[in-house]
Amino acid sequence: MTPPSIKVATGSEEASVIDALVLAFITDPLARWLWPDPHEYLTHFPHFTKAYGDKAFVHESAYYVDGYRGGAMWLPPDVHADDDAVDTLIQNRVTADKQEDFVGLLDRIDHCLPKEPHWYLLFIGVEPMHRGKGFGSALMEHALPRCDHDRTPVFLESTNPRNRSLYERHGFEVLDTIQVGSSPPISTMLRKPR
Repeated sequence: MTPPSIKVATGSEEASVIDALVLAFITDPLARWLWPDPHEYLTHFPHFTKAYGDKAFVHESAYYVDGYRGGAMWLPPDVHADDDAVDTLIQNRVTADKQEDFVGLLDRIDHCLPKEPHWYLLFIGVEPMHRGKGFGSALMEHALPRCDHDRTPVFLESTNPRNRSLYERHGFEVLDTIQVGSSPPISTMLRKPR
């Protein structure tokens, strides 16, 4: 089997990468806790993905599997999501009954972030019909050498327990498991450079 082709996403490909991630996260426990209604999920999750990961396209750290079967968005060291856009997103696209729990969850995640410069893997996912073909590993293996070359750790939060084995195979270790109010539990994970 030919290894999948991983490409750097340009700004003009942002919508296609986000679409792939929307399909990949369709059964994600955190995403579906925020938006259990399918219409709400399909309406709001693309904005969520863009607010958090938009800067990955600027820094050439957004990738996709050829054919947009999956994608990944990484933030380089000292690059952060747009806090104003995230705050607006929470106020306008998360129901009032979940806002406090979600903000509490984000605060707890912030406390787990490494103090030193680090890469932040915001999103990685593969369309359900293409899972099990090595695309997730290929997306991971495409970016990790850059982190190792810079001797920089990588942080992520695993919102779906089924994905932890992928992360562990690539050297990530669980830092903490967090749950706030009615939120599903998520695991913060760190990979030290190799």
